[in-house]
Amino acid sequence: MRDSTRVTRRAGLRTVAAAAIALPLVGSVRAAASRHEDTPLEVMTFNLRFASTSEPNSWRVRRPVMRTLLRRAAPHVIGTQEGVYQQLRDLASDLGPHYDWIGTGRVRGSHDESMAVFFDTRRLAPVEYDHFWLSDTPEAIGSNTWGGAHARMVTWVRFRDLRADGQQLYVLNTHLDNASAYARRRGAALIAERIKGFDRSLPVVVTGDFNVPAHGDQVYDTLLGAGLVDTWDAAEERGPAYGTFHAYKPLTPDGHRIDWILTTRGVTAHRAWVDTCSRDGQFPSDHLPVRASLSLG
Repeated sequence: MRDSTRVTRRAGLRTVAAAAIALPLVGSVRAAASRHEDTPLEVMTFNLRFASTSEPNSWRVRRPVMRTLLRRAAPHVIGTQEGVYQQLRDLASDLGPHYDWIGTGRVRGSHDESMAVFFDTRRLAPVEYDHFWLSDTPEAIGSNTWGGAHARMVTWVRFRDLRADGQQLYVLNTHLDNASAYARRRGAALIAERIKGFDRSLPVVVTGDFNVPAHGDQVYDTLLGAGLVDTWDAAEERGPAYGTFHAYKPLTPDGHRIDWILTTRGVTAHRAWVDTCSRDGQFPSDHLPVRASLSLG
């Protein structure tokens, strides 16, 4: 485990430490786990919209709908964007005792937005994690050298899949800049470079709000050029397409899909869909979550 001082959740540290101790014992349960090897890994990317107190669409109003959506979906891993510390604690509470998360604020620790990765501890055990910033100085917390409106970052975790005979994978989660195309392009290039430094034998899942539509943008082309595959395009089955940023307005069929789940080649996408869960017209966020059901290969 690297850079443990940056994680903002005590339980996250506890889980990583416990995993390091317990992983050698995984073999004792492999016979049972092998029966579940064909159970897909359920992945979600979700821009939560930070926990504003302003009405309408305050976090107080949105949280019950968010709870319903997440409990109904029950993903094994969720790459979140914009969540602030207390909001992430709320999500952890609402998801229940089998979930944990790893993340840190992009500038000011617990007082700023995180790229937190939530995970179901019954399915995934973290082995290693780290953060880097999308800048010329990626190890400098809060650095922003490409003219972005905000500091942007990546949180990544290497997991052991407890139901796939110990298969490991990387999950990388990000949120590219909303204002600067140059910062987005440089950020995509840095992400592609960092992925090349991962263990090439392990699959990679990338979740994020990329702030540009899939297809026809250099950000998308850069990431796919690095060997990633868009699960939406690759999926054996897809749900109806909607623009994933709706700003609490009526949904747009076949609108811009700016929230993506990408994987390395060899991962099978069984299904991909946009989750349109709402209650009495209230959406849990100004984005729709994107989901994918995957086999790691």
